[in-house]
Amino acid sequence: MPQIPIAKETIDKVAAANHIANPGRASIREVRKMIQDVEKETGVRFVKMEMGIPGIPAAQVGVQAQIEALKSGIASIYPEIYGTADFKKEASRFVKNFLDIDVPEECCVPTVGSMQAGFASFLTLTRYDAKKTKVLFIDPGFPVQKQQCRVLGIPMKTFDVYEYRGEKLREKLEEELKDGDVACLIFSSPNNPAWFCFTEYELQIIGEMANKYGVVVLEDDAYFLMDFRKDYSVPGQAPFQPTVAKYTDNYVLMISGSKSFSYAGERIAMMICSPALFNKECPDLGRFYSQTQLGRALIFGTLYCLSSGTAHSVQYAMAAMLKGANDGTYNFVKDIKDYGEKASVMKKLFTDNGFYIVYDKDMGEDIGDGFYFTFCYPGFGGVDLLNELIRYGISAISLDITGSLREGIRACVALVQRDQFPDLKERLEKFHADHPLK
Repeated sequence: MPQIPIAKETIDKVAAANHIANPGRASIREVRKMIQDVEKETGVRFVKMEMGIPGIPAAQVGVQAQIEALKSGIASIYPEIYGTADFKKEASRFVKNFLDIDVPEECCVPTVGSMQAGFASFLTLTRYDAKKTKVLFIDPGFPVQKQQCRVLGIPMKTFDVYEYRGEKLREKLEEELKDGDVACLIFSSPNNPAWFCFTEYELQIIGEMANKYGVVVLEDDAYFLMDFRKDYSVPGQAPFQPTVAKYTDNYVLMISGSKSFSYAGERIAMMICSPALFNKECPDLGRFYSQTQLGRALIFGTLYCLSSGTAHSVQYAMAAMLKGANDGTYNFVKDIKDYGEKASVMKKLFTDNGFYIVYDKDMGEDIGDGFYFTFCYPGFGGVDLLNELIRYGISAISLDITGSLREGIRACVALVQRDQFPDLKERLEKFHADHPLK
């Protein structure tokens, strides 16, 4: 049987081989690669919670549509950069059915995952007005989005929203936006990593501030309809998922196919641009693009340079999944509720062994059970706790790299199999025994 805890010297050796000075501050992908090497070195099967990879099979309606598309011969043809007709039609229907917003088909564009949508948006939106060059991150958030800005040389502003919920959010946004140098702001709801959700009132505040200061809002809907505390799954019927698009015309929604449809491997997302923003004339774009209409610059300028479009076959897959959801023949929310059920079990395993939930409340209500949760252990900071948990065959990422000001760890439930719950329980009990609380 592999030895738990793993010797620190073994972890240090593998970390050094991966050129990682401190695993607690490493990126998600760096942690993943290091843990794979530790598994090979020690024979320990890790409880892997570092990466947000779907843990359920891809939607078969998408798989079959993609297979048929490939059989038809489309692989030899360049895709249209603005998207296939079916994709655009179903994307427009989808946001009407589940967000209750009207967006014409031309403003619905496929991207190579939300990662590309974010990269393209950062690049384009920080060029549409020469006076607006910064991105504001409402943290905590997805670490790679900041890496995208660093790669692009885009200056950033950030704040941890935990202490600025409700009306306090208005005051904080006034403070951050008053200089007039912010081109766009970005947030996720449900939030990665904390899993809180902005209320309708908070989204209204964000929309009003965007209108006041001419800031574009990037709403990262990576976990679409995954706040399981309410049932948003019936197309065309209230309740609808809350969105900032109700309160401003300055928005771009990034709706990923990775989590809600378990289609992460094929890299597909919808970039939904408000019609007012899509058609906005921005003379300053002429410094970089042949088109000065924002939507066209985004598509024919930035997206064209990045990938010459999104693969044909996966657009057919996404269109089929969206059509099933729109028609009510495919309830994708039913499949992904498994994440919430696993989170409920796993959170209790942690709290039964001395750990506590870091982001535990959502405007006074208990945080929902979903794709992520956050935890810490008395006497530890997040970085040191992660380094120690790795010795117990448990991997995750520290909140330190997410822009959070709170100490702790983000755990993703998706890749943890139910047959690993006994291992997780045993390892947490061992950790608790080895680190008794005073």
